[in-house]
Amino acid sequence: MKRKLALPSLLAAGVLVLSGCAADNGSIEITVPDLPTKSELGEFEGTVNIVHWSGFVDPKWSDPFTAETGCVVNSRVAGTSDEMVTLMRTGEYDLVSASGDAALRLIVGGDVSPLNVDLIPNFSDEIAEGMKGQIYDVVNGKPYGVPIGRGANLLQYNEDVTGGEPESWDVVWETDSPYAGKITAYDAPIYIADAAVYLMYHNPELNIENPYALDEVQLAAAVDLLKQQNTVIGEYWSDVVAQITSFVGGDTVVGTSWEILRKFAASDNLKTTLPVEGSTGWFDTWLVSSTSPNSNCAYAWIDYTSQASVNGAISENFGMAPANIAYCSTNAETQAHCDEFSAEDEAFWDRIWPWTTPIEECVDGRTDVKCTNFQDWTNAWLTVKG
Repeated sequence: MKRKLALPSLLAAGVLVLSGCAADNGSIEITVPDLPTKSELGEFEGTVNIVHWSGFVDPKWSDPFTAETGCVVNSRVAGTSDEMVTLMRTGEYDLVSASGDAALRLIVGGDVSPLNVDLIPNFSDEIAEGMKGQIYDVVNGKPYGVPIGRGANLLQYNEDVTGGEPESWDVVWETDSPYAGKITAYDAPIYIADAAVYLMYHNPELNIENPYALDEVQLAAAVDLLKQQNTVIGEYWSDVVAQITSFVGGDTVVGTSWEILRKFAASDNLKTTLPVEGSTGWFDTWLVSSTSPNSNCAYAWIDYTSQASVNGAISENFGMAPANIAYCSTNAETQAHCDEFSAEDEAFWDRIWPWTTPIEECVDGRTDVKCTNFQDWTNAWLTVKG
């Protein structure tokens, strides 16, 4: 599935205004290519080529889409954000379902175009408010992405061992954790943001306002915490099957997880919770290639999959909260899905910091200091695991 990142290519010409996130962080400006926005739809080209996460394209909705539009869907599943960026830069794909880290790289690199949402009528007021205007979606007031769904990185625990729900992430970060040696953590440089979230709550003197906007001092503090955690880690995970197996087999008691992984584990003793400190997460969006020869079909796909019934089907197929919350009230089963993934609970999502690629321009609005970028994070992560 998803989740490895790479250094963004910070290319030129234009201005990117970054605003929003899990808190009101103001805005910053960085240079991006000045690309045109589609003014009207033309004839459908007959095909659309999509890079996507597993579960986002399925014959259950791609076949009816083709029947309705004549656009044949060719799709390829990507396993990481890095792979998505690489594939989109080949010029062979018209459309991508990207998490915030990949989306920002593609926007800054000029690989995707701003969208004319007037041509996407299903991008409506029924889209969850917390998924609009994210920092990887809006450039100079122009939308680049249409939301698909969102998920949180939660604390999973074996209730048979813990005896109850942990209130804090301290059980995975502190050396006196009673579960030392049976702790798991996500294996990627972006996990540095999880350390920053913990420090925001417990070490306010560091003045971290956004976990993706770390100056050198703040990054060093996060790395120190990660190195401390390394002494009690049982294993790091990037393979979801290995993570599930470790929890089910009892090798892991507490650690980072996604709600859908707990569900796949199908063990009544495994629970998830959002601790008091909050957490990180991912918000996925559709973006259109700036060189797409099939942009009319791409727009048609975004509109088709943004309607409540299809967007909800995608969210259930993957295991996340749908962007179009009108899906929730369809029937009792869809409401149960939305409740399980907190789709309509904006207070929950206010405590989640969506993955965002760290860049030198501080996304917390500071202008008196240079923030660390993803290459800095990548280098730092290599020192954590030794």
